[in-house]
Amino acid sequence: MAHRLFEGKEHAASYWKFRISPSNQLIQQVLDFLEKQKGRPFDLAVDVGCGSGQGTVLLANHFASVVGTDVSPAQLEVALEHAAAPNITYRQCAAEELPFGDSSVDLVTAMSAFHWFDRPRFLQEAQRILKPRGCLALLNYTIDMELRYSDCCSHALNQVCKEFYAALQPYRSPHLGPSSIDLYRQAYDSIPYPDKDWQESMWVERPMPLSSYLGLVESFSSYQALLREDPQEANRLSKDITQRLLSLMQVTSPDTEVMVRVRYFYLLACKPAED
Repeated sequence: MAHRLFEGKEHAASYWKFRISPSNQLIQQVLDFLEKQKGRPFDLAVDVGCGSGQGTVLLANHFASVVGTDVSPAQLEVALEHAAAPNITYRQCAAEELPFGDSSVDLVTAMSAFHWFDRPRFLQEAQRILKPRGCLALLNYTIDMELRYSDCCSHALNQVCKEFYAALQPYRSPHLGPSSIDLYRQAYDSIPYPDKDWQESMWVERPMPLSSYLGLVESFSSYQALLREDPQEANRLSKDITQRLLSLMQVTSPDTEVMVRVRYFYLLACKPAED
């Protein structure tokens, strides 16, 4: 069964504001795999579980047409506000019931979304809509991001971050199991395609204000679950972590820029050509 989260208007807006999109390097890895397996032209890409569209817009320059799909009207409303490219459209639908013809899509992506789907049903649907030699790309990153700031001790900063993540762990959805990486690795093992690739650790550094890092963590489902259950405790935890990080950095403004180190992982798979 698919799990529906991130559907409120406020959460959708914070998704666009704080969620990080895949790096250009990671998108290029996907495109290189597609070109190697299928070749050009790149006609249609479908970004499933697109949320507010941060990943969808990165595909626009490389395909004749890009369609982002999501089950949430609020997320799609935010995505439409930022869809500047004329070849991007959005459709509201479930990941397991995609409104595309058989063998019609060059690339199917799910960026930080696959773990919420009914995974076997989605993989069957991707198999149906992909062209022969079309490719599937499932991308995600871990919650255990790392911080760096000037001459500040990174170990001390990241100890505070680890305490933040540990405090949210009890509120993690049971649907995700103990590790999202395990879900993606299991999917990789289950896909019967001979041409596929698994990358478990690709680190990318992103500069951002400390407040944006905190907003990013607060946009995760575990923090949102705590916020629903105990708003006072969620706010106390956030303020405590903020003050401890500012103290270690010896600054007073949450707008101070830090370097955030993010660990991505992904699987790529190519649908075989028809006999």
